[in-house]
Amino acid sequence: MDEIKFLPAGDRALVMEFGQEIDPAINARIRASLRALDRAKPDYLLETIPTYRSLLIIYDPIKIGYQELTEELRDLISTGDEEEQTIKIVEIPVIYGGDYGPDLDYVAQHNGLDKEEVIKIHSSQDYLVYMLGFTPGFSYLGGMDERIATPRLAEPRTKIPAGSTGIAGSQTGIYPIDSPGGWQLIGRTPVKLYDPLSDPPVLLSAGDFVRFIPIDIEDYKRIEKEVEEGSYQVKVLEEGGLDG
Repeated sequence: MDEIKFLPAGDRALVMEFGQEIDPAINARIRASLRALDRAKPDYLLETIPTYRSLLIIYDPIKIGYQELTEELRDLISTGDEEEQTIKIVEIPVIYGGDYGPDLDYVAQHNGLDKEEVIKIHSSQDYLVYMLGFTPGFSYLGGMDERIATPRLAEPRTKIPAGSTGIAGSQTGIYPIDSPGGWQLIGRTPVKLYDPLSDPPVLLSAGDFVRFIPIDIEDYKRIEKEVEEGSYQVKVLEEGGLDG
């Protein structure tokens, strides 16, 4: 297990580096550290921002100094976290191909597969939400099968519709709002990943799992209408597990 590195980030923040790779075990240690901080509720803690392999700690320098903080954090996380954790699996319905997934043909061709194989592979496993970023609620999902890995677009699009599901290298993810982007688009979900009027405004959290459910155009239109009416209920499954 890699030793955690502490790096200053300005006069009121530090970075805890847990490793150098995108790895579920490393990400689990980050989430365990977040749980430890949440239990301790130190008065100096202002904000935490988890990433693939690190954790940004923003603190009040009036209440604690950098050296004291690193020592306290080291002691806090050294106790470990053996609590049974609930794994949350969020089902995301996706219509694949056509106008909703204009790059599905290219992804299939690039990998020597047909479109149905790409859809089956993409929707056959649960993806860990490693982190959120880029735009509000944009999910970086890990665990995609290398058989459908595809490079980003050579020239990014200036506007990608909200809900678009794409592939970039060995990653997959969902665009929560209309935005520019360079991922290969293979489908789209009618579910809102980000809604500033909801509480919470972001559907997914780091540590969740995403399960893609293929749907047809009739299902898409029905769900889209229910989402607009506020009657659609996202299906969430919970399973016991140990990730710390």
